[in-house]
Amino acid sequence: MKDHIQYDPVSGTLRLLDQRLLPGREEFLLCRTDADVIRAIQEMAVRGAPALGAVGGFACVLAVREIAAAASDSTDLERELETKIAAIAAARPTAVNLSWAVARMRRVWRDNPDRDIGALINLWETESEAIRREDIAANRRIGAFGAELVDFGDVILTHCNAGALATAGFGTALGVIYTAFKQGKDIKVIAGETRPLLQGARLTAYELHREGVPVTIVCDNAYALLMRRGMVHKVVTGADRIAANGDTANKIGTYGAALLARAHGIPFYIAAPLSTLDAAMPTGDDIPIEQRPEAEVTHLNGARLSPEGVSAYNFAFDVTPAELISGIITDAGVLRPPYGESISLALGNI
Repeated sequence: MKDHIQYDPVSGTLRLLDQRLLPGREEFLLCRTDADVIRAIQEMAVRGAPALGAVGGFACVLAVREIAAAASDSTDLERELETKIAAIAAARPTAVNLSWAVARMRRVWRDNPDRDIGALINLWETESEAIRREDIAANRRIGAFGAELVDFGDVILTHCNAGALATAGFGTALGVIYTAFKQGKDIKVIAGETRPLLQGARLTAYELHREGVPVTIVCDNAYALLMRRGMVHKVVTGADRIAANGDTANKIGTYGAALLARAHGIPFYIAAPLSTLDAAMPTGDDIPIEQRPEAEVTHLNGARLSPEGVSAYNFAFDVTPAELISGIITDAGVLRPPYGESISLALGNI
């Protein structure tokens, strides 16, 4: 799956598969402006760190196209464009790929200061497409490196969705699973439902079932029981941001899964492209953790689940300490402890 993010340079529009409607309906959301893309990101029509990077690049293109369409002699291109792309980068705070992609677009702009607005549109369209293609290629390399860690007959637990839908295509954690499955390793997958928005039950199960990979859904709070019964052999998840010391932010509940895996002697792996490594964040304590609307927890499909007036915590992510991670599967290979050294070396080789 790599057609869920579609940019049309002729009409200057971005079509996104609306992940809020899956698996029941496959419908595309049409974005004509950067504000449309920001709304799609914040409302979770599109999600997943690498996917946000790809979409963020195209959002920058829509921003400069909108300015070009309304430009006059008084237009301050630099001020208006900087305001717009800063808003894109800040649309969701935890996933670093979004701000990484915007920084990459800004760098292309700054490296070509004499280009007119039409030339900048062309430059940014080319760069955005490069980000999309590079992510798919990186995911396939992640899959190849990660599949080497998978044994014949493994049952792999994954949390949230780190498949094609969470990337520009193919997937990180699910990329490992797809590759091992295609190698004939006779694997099975357990997908945690991932409350409160059920990305595992809705999106991961949707992807795996579509590809013919055997998948079973479980409640998130069943992980300990399954591990104690020997029903899980490995855990592989994605990541939204990895600090310089290896601490990793991912969907809420990942930290608990890692603790349980350690308690039961089960390898716990993170799969993510190098673009998700953030050398500017010394440790996981420095990673901003997004808090989303309470209604995602207190309601389901518009129906209230909890008593009126009762509040809810809705932290979208947690941080898994590096010491709980058996390996970080990247497009440059599997990083091992000490992560400060292996991450620095991997980033230094880019």
